[in-house]
Amino acid sequence: MKTFQTEIILTNPNRGTYNITQKIEAAVRDSSINTGLCHVFIQHTSASLIITENADPSVRQDIEYWMQKTVQDGDPRYLHNYEGDDDMSAHIRCMITDMSQTIPVSNGRLNLGTWQGLFLYEHRTGRFDRKLIITIQGE
Repeated sequence: MKTFQTEIILTNPNRGTYNITQKIEAAVRDSSINTGLCHVFIQHTSASLIITENADPSVRQDIEYWMQKTVQDGDPRYLHNYEGDDDMSAHIRCMITDMSQTIPVSNGRLNLGTWQGLFLYEHRTGRFDRKLIITIQGE
């Protein structure tokens, strides 16, 4: 079994979903692993990783609409607000979503479904650098 690991840093301009599928595909190509698993982990508690539809952007708009309605910024009952109104809500959003995703690798590529993409979901409203650790194992 072969293991390849790399990290990338992404800068997000604001809250939202950012398609990172191609960046992770590049890491899979660099690994030279044909069959295995790709694990992507984000080292932050206010941004997450989601797999969702990659064709119609209204899907991601609807996800954000639901998230804003369900996990509101600036709730006066939040005790943790050191970095602003979006601080605690960002942590809760991460709990609802995921800090990592594991995707099969087949024929040297991510084996996602036709309409699936991997997205970094930034939960803060400012500009942030986010570090991702990508580990690919297989043959």
